[in-house]
Parts: sequence; structure tokens; C-alpha cells
Amino acid sequence: MERLPGFRDFYPEPVPHEDAWSADARHYIFDRWRSTARRYGFREYDGPPLEALELYTAKSGEEIVGQLYHFVDKGERAVALRPEMTPTLARMVAACERNYKKPIKWFAIPQLFRYERQQKGRLREHFQFNADIIGEADPAADAEMIALLIDSLRALRLTAEDFVLRLSSRRAWQQFFFQRCPDMAKAYDFYQIIDKLEREESSVSRAKLTSLGFTLDDVRAFIQASQPTAELEVVLKNLGARGLADFVKIDYNVVRGLAYYTGVVFEAFDRKGQFRAIAGGGRYDDLVKRMSAGKVDLPALGFGMGDVILCELLQARGLLPKFDAAVDVFCLIEDESLRPECLQLIAQLRDAGSVVDYCLTPTRPDKQFKRALELNATHTAKLERAPAGGVIARSKDLRSRTEQLASVAETVSLLCPGKGAATNP
Repeated sequence: MERLPGFRDFYPEPVPHEDAWSADARHYIFDRWRSTARRYGFREYDGPPLEALELYTAKSGEEIVGQLYHFVDKGERAVALRPEMTPTLARMVAACERNYKKPIKWFAIPQLFRYERQQKGRLREHFQFNADIIGEADPAADAEMIALLIDSLRALRLTAEDFVLRLSSRRAWQQFFFQRCPDMAKAYDFYQIIDKLEREESSVSRAKLTSLGFTLDDVRAFIQASQPTAELEVVLKNLGARGLADFVKIDYNVVRGLAYYTGVVFEAFDRKGQFRAIAGGGRYDDLVKRMSAGKVDLPALGFGMGDVILCELLQARGLLPKFDAAVDVFCLIEDESLRPECLQLIAQLRDAGSVVDYCLTPTRPDKQFKRALELNATHTAKLERAPAGGVIARSKDLRSRTEQLASVAETVSLLCPGKGAATNP
């Protein structure tokens, strides 16, 4: 049987073929996401992968249904696999915001699902780094969020030569729109057109804008000017003080198609223009109020960064490390009568924090040693009966080929220097 189209299998390294996805690469990316977010004081949260369909239609309208994996469950509830995390976050915050001091700084790494046409860099499922600040309206929060995004990419060894954050303002675009069109009903369609300007033929964009009462030349002149708003000026000054000015630029081509954005918006792109947007986000001050039917009104902002484009970018730049699943110690059991004592040694080494493996069943010594080499073990260890009685341990450094003979306790200390204390009771 084959996996469903648009979904992925993740294999341990070495992966079976060049198109296979690496579980080790995923872990590497997730680890950098988590460590960077925690350094910024963000706390991790999560929610269910299955939510009420209404959660998404309330935010995005009925048109989103065609993009979702949705069904009616056995309780006659209309449900959907989550296509994004922000509605879940808004629901959770609205339910329990009194339990948390403001601003709330949370992050998550959910798996998201969309039933849509596959294309380069866009599958039917992906993992995404979501980070949000709830309860702070000052542009300092926008700068903090953008800095977190920049440092999350820097943690993966990407530099200002590899990517740029393009900053824009929905307030500036709203002012542009209302100066020319008082019909709020056309705003969503307008933003969708602007969001696709760089991806659609000019003739298509021109026709769409004309139908709404706008001209492409007028729009392009506005983008060309890209006059920063007061809030963008604050953000730029804040980021400059952190030494991050080289990572950002004002670019009103960015508008973000989702209707709920209200202020500063931004997207991260690779400098060479080889990929889709790496990440995107912005301020959505009205969403929590809308999702709570007006019961909770908190300003908010956040971003999402998917693993598909990011992994492809890291591979293209040669920035994924060589993943080494090396074993610290391979225990050789050459005397089967000592297997119980060997299992005790294995348990002690593992409790001390070492990665330890061994042959589960009786195996010839040469095959055991071959297995140790296959696993790229750093050391081998085996138990022997001492001439004077008792058991001693012989360890071997497979890099230097030096051996040491010592007691079991001394061998554990020798092979696990600096390791943590035992984790088992």
C-alpha cells in the first residue's frame, strides 16, 4: 500500500532515497524552533488536531470548507482537521485568558492539513512553527515577534544573505482602499488581488482591479513609494537597536490575503527568490473578539513558518548537518552466562545518559563487532570473568583502538563522563 498523495513518511537517516523526508532533519528544525522561542520567553501550548468546522468558517467564511478535510462524526458534529492554528489559539485564549498574565507569549508546532492541489513547497499536510503574543497593542510587540522569526532562522545558520523579511502595513492598505472605494464588501477581494500581484500575470491583475474600481498603475505607484507608517517606523528603529536592520525592508507588495489582519504584516523570503514565502504573519487585533462573540477583546499578533519550504531551503543552501545516529557504547556479550550481568551494565550506562545498544540474541563475536561498526559506535564494552573471581569490564575506544580493563562501576564512570545522573528511579 502507498501513502496518500500530499502526505509524507519520515525516515531515520540515512534516508532510503533522495526524495524521502528525514525524521532527523525534522527533529533538528523543531529543536531550533523550540530553543529560540523559549529564549524569548514563549511557552509551548497545543490543541486538538480535530476541531468543530464552525471554528474555521467563523473566521474565514464558508469558502474555506472546500480546502478542508471535514466530515460529520458519529455524534453528528461537523468537524475538520485543523488547517491552521490561530483559530484554536483564539478559542483557547478566549476561554482561559483570565488565568494568564498579559501579554501572553505562546508557541506551538502543530501538524496542519489542507485538502488542496499539491505544488512545489505546498503539500496537504505540514508542520508549522506558530508563535503569538496576545494582549499587547504596542508596536514593540510587533518588533519582538519579527525578531523571534529572524532569530529562529538564524538558529538554522541562515544569514541576511539568505533571507529577508518584507514588512508592510494593513492600515496603510486600508487607507488606500477606503480613499478610493467606500464599499467594504469589496475589501476581501481587493486584498486577495494584491496578495497575488507578484504571482499573476499583469493583465489578469489589471482586469480584476478594474472590476473593483482600481487601476493597476495606481496600485503599483503606492507599492513603489512604500512610505512606512508610524508603527513601521517604530518597528524598524526597534530592530535596528538589536542589530537586525539588515534582515528587514519595507515592501508594500506584502499584504497577506487573510481578512483578519489589522496592522503590521510581514513575510520572509529567500534572497535568491527560488522558493515561496518561508514564513508570514502580522497583527490581528480583532480575531479574539470575533471568535469569542465579543466576550473577550484582546489585541494579538503572530506568525507561522512551515517545515516544507524551510527544509527545502536548508537543503538547497547545504545547511542541514550530517545526521549521525552514533551509538556511544555497544556491549559485546561473548559469554552468554554473563548476559544478566551485561544487561545490568547496559541499564547502568543508559541510566547515566549514554546511547547503548547490543545484540538481543546470542550472536557470534565477529558479527557483534561488525554490528558495532555499522552503528558507528564510539566504544565497545564487554564483561569477562576475573581470574580471582567476580566480573570485570573491558572497554575499547574504537577511534584510538585503546583498551581499558576496570571494574563495572569504574567503566560506567569512564564511558559516561559528564553525563547526567540516572533518570530511572
